[in-house]
Amino acid sequence: MPIFNTKWDHKRFTKTFFYYQIKGPKPKFSIFSPDNNKLDTNNKIVELICYCLMPNHFHFLLQQKVDGGITEFVSKISNSYTKYFNTKNERAGPILQGEFKSVLVETNEQLVHLSRYIHLNPLVSYLTDNLELYPLSSYLEYIGINKTSVCSKDIIVKQFKSSQEYKQFVLDQENYGKELERIKHQTLDLPK
Repeated sequence: MPIFNTKWDHKRFTKTFFYYQIKGPKPKFSIFSPDNNKLDTNNKIVELICYCLMPNHFHFLLQQKVDGGITEFVSKISNSYTKYFNTKNERAGPILQGEFKSVLVETNEQLVHLSRYIHLNPLVSYLTDNLELYPLSSYLEYIGINKTSVCSKDIIVKQFKSSQEYKQFVLDQENYGKELERIKHQTLDLPK
């Protein structure tokens, strides 16, 4: 089921994940604005490294700053966005299925490749044929098109000589990613 139907839905979700990174007392969410931020951004439960919003799910690369931070963060953004979505669409019940999946990043190589995987998602899923035209991910921050940053991308970008080199790193795996996506959606009928 699509969970991001309008530009406002995307904006609301982005506001939600910015807000819930911060630990401690905050202004009420209803009056909070990322543009007029009065939050202590040095006091986070998670650091957002990169993200991608897809029509019916999302991907985050997070660095946990406090014990249980990732679980708390995902729980709060999921609950907050579900309440918003259900109220807006006059419906009830969960919009996300099951528990979130997480993978512990253990090596720098895994970290860099995971950022590429997240940023390639709209391309390999055929939502766009040009990542520079897909505004719902941090890819535009990484390649320098979007100057407003919600991500702490230094841990990734400092490993490349330029944003152009990172862009090439991501796009070098486009065909491979599309092939994996194709294989993932195939079914195999075996004789009984």
